[in-house]
Amino acid sequence: MQNVINNGGEANIPRHVAIIMDGNGRWAEAQGKPRIFGHRNGAEAVRRTVEAAAQRGIKFLTLFAFSSENWKRPKIEVAALMRLFSETLKKEAPRLKENNIKTVIVGDTSRFSETLQREIDEIQALTVDCTGMELRIAANYGGRWDIAMVTKALALKSAMGLIDPSSIDEETITSYLSVPENVDLLIRTGGEKRISNFLLWQVAYAEIYFSDVLWPDFDDAELAKGIDFFRSRERRFGMISEQLRDKDNAD
Repeated sequence: MQNVINNGGEANIPRHVAIIMDGNGRWAEAQGKPRIFGHRNGAEAVRRTVEAAAQRGIKFLTLFAFSSENWKRPKIEVAALMRLFSETLKKEAPRLKENNIKTVIVGDTSRFSETLQREIDEIQALTVDCTGMELRIAANYGGRWDIAMVTKALALKSAMGLIDPSSIDEETITSYLSVPENVDLLIRTGGEKRISNFLLWQVAYAEIYFSDVLWPDFDDAELAKGIDFFRSRERRFGMISEQLRDKDNAD
């Protein structure tokens, strides 16, 4: 990652961008290479994208690195992904700190090795006071898992008399999620058109941009296409266009 200078962003930039990074395996197979070759090149795409997002003034960037369903993949690929995750955390931690990017790993990290859990703790502690863009890496994450954890936490607090069940609303649930900000723009690469159990609650009103580019080829130009798509959308949130125009005129 090069040194990142946040220039204050551009007009009408999505505050929170989330990306489903798909296509590493297919990218490698198209070149006659093993799938891990694609994942390693995908890690380079992560570096480019984090740098580009920070430069554009995006406040939150959440990347889907490893889903709770990915454990079903061949054991040799899962082991290689865990090694790559560990290597990348150690390599990128100083650069993220230097570039003032707060880094948080979201998901059930208890299934990872003790070494990887320690490296996760270290990168989070190293960048905890950073005030620039916040990078979230979703690892062993699932949207249903996220909502289930909130349900358990609120049920426990209710049983202990610490919260009135009648007071629980959408804002309460959102505040308990591992990613407590609504997504403005969701990007999925690789040509697939599904959400794949990613940030299910948070993408309720997200604009969704499906890119045919395989993740290792993703770059600032493709990120710009997603942002341009976002800018072209009329975000009504249940209202009609006339109401939005009236609100803009009032402002």
